[in-house]
Amino acid sequence: MSNRWLAIYMRVVAAADRRRLRVLMRRHPGLEIHPSASSAFARATFALEPGAKVRIGPGVVTERRADGVRISVRTGGEIVVGENTWLRSDLAPVILNAYGGARLEIGPEGFLNGAQVSAKAGVRLGRGTWLGPGTRVWDSDQHAIDEKRPERPQAVEIGDHVWVAADVTILAGVTIGDHCVIGTRSLVTSSIAPHSLAFGSPARTRGVVGDRSRVPV
Repeated sequence: MSNRWLAIYMRVVAAADRRRLRVLMRRHPGLEIHPSASSAFARATFALEPGAKVRIGPGVVTERRADGVRISVRTGGEIVVGENTWLRSDLAPVILNAYGGARLEIGPEGFLNGAQVSAKAGVRLGRGTWLGPGTRVWDSDQHAIDEKRPERPQAVEIGDHVWVAADVTILAGVTIGDHCVIGTRSLVTSSIAPHSLAFGSPARTRGVVGDRSRVPV
């Protein structure tokens, strides 16, 4: 296929995807996708209960893959994806869940690469924060431990310009400060101070990290 015909084909596909997005937003009144966000969100899966809210900001991009992004929000829950964020789905799906009354916020210029985030109390990712492939952020154990120890969701906050590498698990109640790096396959069970290099199971601070605000993806 020549470059000219390829360009025409891509414009036709994008137009069809835009129409599909308009249908999706009519079907789900709580779904807002900025016109400058990727038309590839037409291939995402949205499971939104009545009263659920999803806002995808300007310049947010993803790959055009069926089920590459999976977004599920219960009644009263909310997901916000900040501007110029990349939800990269070519290695694994990006999965975002918000339960009733919970808010999941991804700050601007974020990068989620095949990661999963689930909010029952609340999860916030700061500006320019990266989550690597296979990483999971859970603000709850997802169920009771036993009949005497009920599920107790606790909010998770990850600061600005944090790099969480591949296959990391971050558990309820954790705060990770700005400019941290969390090593591959770490289990983060307690909070990490800003500018820390941390890794291990459980993760412990092993070094110091400088300013990451200008580090490119």
